[in-house]
Amino acid sequence: MKLQVLVSTMNQNDLNILDKMNLKSDAIIVNQCDNNVIEKTTYKGYTIDFISLKETGVGLSRNNALMRSSGDICLMADDDMVYKDNYKEIVLEAFKKNPKADIILFNVPIHKKNGQIIKKVKKNQRIRFYNAMKFGTVNIAFKKEKIFKKNIFFSLLFGGGARYGSGEDSIFIIQALKSGLKIYSNTEEIANIEENTSTWFEGYNEKYFFDRGALFEAIGGFPFSYLLIVQFLVRKRRLYKNNLSFRNALKKMNLGVKSYRED
Repeated sequence: MKLQVLVSTMNQNDLNILDKMNLKSDAIIVNQCDNNVIEKTTYKGYTIDFISLKETGVGLSRNNALMRSSGDICLMADDDMVYKDNYKEIVLEAFKKNPKADIILFNVPIHKKNGQIIKKVKKNQRIRFYNAMKFGTVNIAFKKEKIFKKNIFFSLLFGGGARYGSGEDSIFIIQALKSGLKIYSNTEEIANIEENTSTWFEGYNEKYFFDRGALFEAIGGFPFSYLLIVQFLVRKRRLYKNNLSFRNALKKMNLGVKSYRED
């Protein structure tokens, strides 16, 4: 099987990103910037497609990489990841050991500035609807042909640079589950991320809850979106109580639901 990393990035002027990310496999780099240039090069014996496009939106970036992918297994990536030396072997071996898996979610620890390390994959298990939304795009590896066959792509309405600030990863995973694809988590670590300033998260403000309401509507639709909203507001109360009241947060989420329906 051939592994290919699909990287979304912005404003890259050279190929230093390949060293920075410690890439040791074939890859497609989609660089959103002020030019339209497509280059093909080799790096440590691997084929690199470096695609610069004059556009914005992380969903669009991920789809451009996905449409041009040629790997049997694709590994989604952001430019702040630093891969472990043996990530390629870890990923391919996991798919060999679990041939039923269409998608595997790997561990990518996030090292926060306060010293905390966040690991979203706690155990090896089958992923269902109830435990699917905590993972990010950087965790995702998939069999390309299964994704193509089910016509699954990333939403252009959600994520950095889009109308709604985040959630393209959750929608992708939920769509895969709705399409009948089998998703598993794997505790193996393939990369690390050092916490940087987020391009979309500005705290638990009104925009955050508006976007989250739209996301839940996109994922669940009526009436499940409202169940997702209520459980979220109750479960996350301690995080936002100093910014917004429960009522105001609910109001903003309902406006997000309405906005998405109108879209």
